Amino acid sequence: MSPAAATRYGLDRGALRRRLDAGDVTFGTFVGAATPVTAEVCAAAGVDWVLLDLEHGAGGEEQARDVVPAAASYGVPTVVRVESTERIRAGRLLDLGAAGVMFPRVDSADEAAACIRHLRYPPAGDRGVATYNRMCGYGLDPGALDRSNGDVLGVVQIETLPALEAVEQIAAVDGVDVLFVGPRDLSHALEVPGQLQAPVYLAALDRVLAAARANGKAAGLLVPDGAAAARLSAAGWQFLAIGSDTTLLANAVVAELRRAGQAP
Repeated sequence: MSPAAATRYGLDRGALRRRLDAGDVTFGTFVGAATPVTAEVCAAAGVDWVLLDLEHGAGGEEQARDVVPAAASYGVPTVVRVESTERIRAGRLLDLGAAGVMFPRVDSADEAAACIRHLRYPPAGDRGVATYNRMCGYGLDPGALDRSNGDVLGVVQIETLPALEAVEQIAAVDGVDVLFVGPRDLSHALEVPGQLQAPVYLAALDRVLAAARANGKAAGLLVPDGAAAARLSAAGWQFLAIGSDTTLLANAVVAELRRAGQAP
């Protein structure tokens, strides 16, 4: 399968990872409703990527089969947050054509390294090998096996105290491309739940960003709106999620109801 054909079938082939390596700032959104329609709407609106959330979202692994090609119809790659770091979870999503995997609640460099092994074929990792899946063009592109180790984006969340204390070591792990902060989890861990302007929380963000930059990695964060994304991108954050499909919709409806004088 040619690169043009791979693009036509919605396969990212490492483009998102290369953009981040080059220092580009990218903006995406979480897909919590887990439907291809909302993923397509977000893609049509112009995001750089969508993130299908299987940890807290409404759907399961099977939604990737439809979400990935729906977003890809607009040239937008899908990253998937797995519900657990079990080996088979990441492999199934990559076989379906996900551009990368986000691992939640990783506490150490050893755990991060184990997660990254799930993204790579042997001998570099422990991902299961097959060619009759979407990533390999259903058998038409067996060479994808040789490219995949360098194509897949590895995202590790920094959202616990152990992870924050080990963030410099986690950032140094080969294959960890993005350190992504879960703001609510981290603020709870720091005993300032939801206080995203608390000095201890802001200091933690600075530490994550510094660790990422020192190791040539990208830093990512979930933010509520475009204004926050603009501020953080100016500070050096590259992988910024602006809300989710459900929160953006809810806020838009509330805003219009307020204009109509009917907000609850």
